[in-house]
Amino acid sequence: MTDYVEEQRNELEAIESIYPDSFTVLSEDPTSFTITVASDAGENGETVEATLKFTYVAKYPDEPPLWEICSQENLEGGDLEDILTLLKQQAEENLGMVMIFTLVTAVQEKLNEIVDAMKNRQEEETLRKAKEAEEAEKVAFQGTVVTIENFLAWKVKFELEMAEFKRKKQKEEEQAGKPKLTGKQLFERDHNLDTSDIQFLEDGKECSIINISYYAILFVEGSLFSY
Repeated sequence: MTDYVEEQRNELEAIESIYPDSFTVLSEDPTSFTITVASDAGENGETVEATLKFTYVAKYPDEPPLWEICSQENLEGGDLEDILTLLKQQAEENLGMVMIFTLVTAVQEKLNEIVDAMKNRQEEETLRKAKEAEEAEKVAFQGTVVTIENFLAWKVKFELEMAEFKRKKQKEEEQAGKPKLTGKQLFERDHNLDTSDIQFLEDGKECSIINISYYAILFVEGSLFSY
């Protein structure tokens, strides 16, 4: 006949010697105690922790002990459910043998897995943010694809800016005593601009425009043109 009381007493002494700093007896009849289980620290010092409460039943270890999670740190609801499921599975596999050490060891391994999963999620989030930043940088570098319609709208604005610039420059030259240029002379100075830009677009070449104050740079199929 199995002496359940003796088996429970012997296991309790062994558990107390294995976990001296995290083992606490709550009552002797029925025998009830807690063991605090913590994971190993992750790379950034993160840990998770659970305090397990065990209570012997009369025919333990032929029947499983009672258990519950008294407290926890940094664990989510899903984690707690996984731990309770693990305890049930391990208890069923170890019926007939004292099992508290086995149960606690299984929980500690589970806590380590949870920390590893936290680390993987953090790494994935870091990679995601880096990828988003890289994509944003590419979009900013590529600029706006130019069509004939938006290029003509830009060209009108640019020519108005150039006309205003020339007017101010001419006024400054007049005030400085330099001879005034005729309309024909002004046209002859810049008449090549009237057809060159449209020709690039009609040839079907995609380009981007960088309009900085009073000049533009056209990137056309990898070549740099400026005026």
